[in-house]
Amino acid sequence: MPRDPYLTDESGLPPHVSGTVITVGTFDGVHRGHRDVVERLVKRARVLKVPSVLVTFEPHPLEIVNPAAAPLLLTTHDEKQEVLAETGIDYMAVIPFTAELASYSAEDFVELILRRCFRLRELLIGYDHGFGKQRAGNVDVLKVLGERDGFRVEVVAPVSTADGHSVSSTSIRRAVAGGDLARAAESLGRLYSVGGQVIEGSKRGRTIGFPTLNLGAPPQRKLLPPEGVYAVRVQTTNGPVGGMMNLGPRPTFGDLATSLEVHLFDTDGDLYGAQVRVDFVARLRETRKFASAEQLSKQLAHDEREARSALTLLSSSGNLNG
Repeated sequence: MPRDPYLTDESGLPPHVSGTVITVGTFDGVHRGHRDVVERLVKRARVLKVPSVLVTFEPHPLEIVNPAAAPLLLTTHDEKQEVLAETGIDYMAVIPFTAELASYSAEDFVELILRRCFRLRELLIGYDHGFGKQRAGNVDVLKVLGERDGFRVEVVAPVSTADGHSVSSTSIRRAVAGGDLARAAESLGRLYSVGGQVIEGSKRGRTIGFPTLNLGAPPQRKLLPPEGVYAVRVQTTNGPVGGMMNLGPRPTFGDLATSLEVHLFDTDGDLYGAQVRVDFVARLRETRKFASAEQLSKQLAHDEREARSALTLLSSSGNLNG
């Protein structure tokens, strides 16, 4: 089997590490099901006194194998790293996904990548996991390889929502695309979010009493909820701040370009150039054109009351804080 030129036998693991516990996947969204796998991975690694290793890919494999079917992402590469950094894993290995790697059989992937490169001792995988050429490395195949080559395979059952549906990246994408932020948050175990850098805007907001932060455009492959006005919580360098955001055009001013424009509550300060994360709390209304800036200002005052109410409800519920 020819080696992918982007891959080497050097994993970055310290030389003294003779074995690891590994999980493999795209982990888009790092949802509650993913978190369950990772938590089990960390616990098992501590029992064995070996490092835990999460192996993932960049870009999403479907972008290489079948670009037309590649989904928009719940988490960009940086967002995924941010969430996984909180899980307690020892190492996160990001493998460039290439056409060559896509041609590896499951056996090749296990031998050349997991065993030779990352020193696999045990493998934890989700119940529906598959890797290797045409995703042939399913649970049954991996168990056979494990028995043959001497590594343990643990299969983790799905996590379900309160109404009995299995948590999956696909179902969360449907919820986000449809504006069902509550369902998305339930499956993610946190509010859906988008990150960005604060950039200079047109400064129209301050002329009508609602100064805003303008965010740079997110990556093209990032999935956003429908256009509209949202109650949001913004994670800044100074801590979390409540606010409201317009996602979409600004038709009252004839600006039809999609923008992310956030008005923060009860705070001030210069955030230009800062990286922030915007957590979607609730959708308040659709984006629409107003006859005048004065009418828009009145509507924004109403939006602020609704957004503050949604943020108070979030805070009082004691859920999804952070």
